[in-house]
Amino acid sequence: MGEYQHILVKHDGDTVRITMNRPQRRNSLSADHLAELLAAFRATGDTDATGVVLGAEGPVFSAGHDFGDVAARDLVGVRDLLKLCTELMGTMQSIPQVVIARVHGLATAAGCQLVASCDLAVAAESAGFALPGGKGGWFCHTPAVPVARSIGRKRLMELALTGDVIDAKTALDWGMVNRVVPDDELDASVTDLLARATKGSRASKALGKQTLYAQLDRPEADAYALALEVMASASQLPGAKEGMAAFLEKRKPVWPD
Repeated sequence: MGEYQHILVKHDGDTVRITMNRPQRRNSLSADHLAELLAAFRATGDTDATGVVLGAEGPVFSAGHDFGDVAARDLVGVRDLLKLCTELMGTMQSIPQVVIARVHGLATAAGCQLVASCDLAVAAESAGFALPGGKGGWFCHTPAVPVARSIGRKRLMELALTGDVIDAKTALDWGMVNRVVPDDELDASVTDLLARATKGSRASKALGKQTLYAQLDRPEADAYALALEVMASASQLPGAKEGMAAFLEKRKPVWPD
């Protein structure tokens, strides 16, 4: 997948581990850092891996946008930076693999956006989450987009308007993450959840993930119309036929993919 300066990419069986490796800058998301993440996720999407773990080195998961990068840009430059960030978030959701965030320490602003944009998230008890723009001069407009879709309006408003950090337990209660575990159990919990989320036919799950994101924010009737057509078509996939045949024949399925 090429050499990276700001991230580490490791293939571990069916899993690709993408680790932000800019601890001295609190894994803040400069344009170069975002571009490397985007390249790594795109490259992973073209492999036969089944899962991706997004993690970070150092005491902080990610402090969000790198203000040194932002402050040096004019309006067009900042717009381009935010487009790059948005493209990364969309790519994480469009690739066929299950993407799980491994969160320790603080995930703030665009760092919080990263967590909310992953399919699944496991947080260590040490983790904290914030949209700090609400207490500063640059409001967290784009980070709030996927966060809103995870936690609902009133909780979003509290997070975005106060800018205060919520702890991992609160993030779990609000729906930002799937699990909270002691720090020394973080890797085991990530591995367990990812293993359970990557069972079955790869082709079926890839289409399923993409359809879930496509229907989530549509009105119910539109969501049903979309999901119905995809589900009908998906019944003809080799994985679906094998799954049903195995059930009817009372045997274990042998997935064609």
